[in-house]
Amino acid sequence: MQTQHKSKSFGFKVEEPLVLECGETLRDLRIQYTTWGELNTEKSNVVWVFHALTANSDPSEWWENLFQEGSPINPTKDFIICANVIGSCYGSTEPKDYDYPLITVRDIVEGHKQLKKHLKIDSIKLGIGGSLGGQQLLEWAVQEPDLFEVIIPIATNAKHSAWGIAFNETQRLALKADPANGLDTARAIAMLSYRHYGTYEKTQTDQDGRREDFSASSYQRYQGEKLRKRFSPYSYYVLSKAMDSHDVGRHFGGLENALQRIQSKAIVIGLDTDLLFPVSEQEFIAKHVSNSALHVISSLYGHDGFLIETEQINNILKNETI
Repeated sequence: MQTQHKSKSFGFKVEEPLVLECGETLRDLRIQYTTWGELNTEKSNVVWVFHALTANSDPSEWWENLFQEGSPINPTKDFIICANVIGSCYGSTEPKDYDYPLITVRDIVEGHKQLKKHLKIDSIKLGIGGSLGGQQLLEWAVQEPDLFEVIIPIATNAKHSAWGIAFNETQRLALKADPANGLDTARAIAMLSYRHYGTYEKTQTDQDGRREDFSASSYQRYQGEKLRKRFSPYSYYVLSKAMDSHDVGRHFGGLENALQRIQSKAIVIGLDTDLLFPVSEQEFIAKHVSNSALHVISSLYGHDGFLIETEQINNILKNETI
């Protein structure tokens, strides 16, 4: 049975200009955010959700099965917050062209800090995010080691890999080469990293002897068109560069030193078929965060499994008794 609690969307304007890590300044910064559930008197039930590249600030739309009555995290007892990242096209300050200041994961976290201040929250019970969301979570947990009681980084890394950067750069080349349909192509390229050989074999293999118009071909076109209808190519460009910038060790003497700062309990989750963020990256995180546990989920869906395998994630969280 799913909860009847409804998420609520808000927006606020940050009063002070945001000086970016690159040295440029964003003024009139707007943050769009969603809350779900009610904040208790002690403000001790805050769950902060960090969204991935093309998601919005409302996890009830894209991760609802993770937050239900009876689940370890649910809006009948928790106050769930998710902020739309700076640079996205879902309500927060967004780019209108490709000529936009470099936004890093660290800058995105500065936006989250402004929201935390706006909501007068001093501590966070639990932080959870996958992919780019997990990168934001780790960056914030390194900066403020005692802020979160528990962190749950899923299918993510401490520093973006050369492999991931290469995929993102290839997508940006597609965006720049074809202003009309570049986002379609970029998304089609991305799907090859989000899914897995076995995913396509299982779901897109044709058995009728056809010579063209393959299911896998139409699937790629469909995914590209679907994203083009709902997302901005400029946001895609800016946020993919933000993902590439991710390096929690940049200001803390290296990755190991940075991760060792984290005092939160860390439940680190990977997916055995993830091509984009392989399990070795989650093993590295768990190895260097002192109070951590590593769990590896089996999934047909590769990297996208972090959005799909919610039953397995819930079972892990139940066993961890968060």
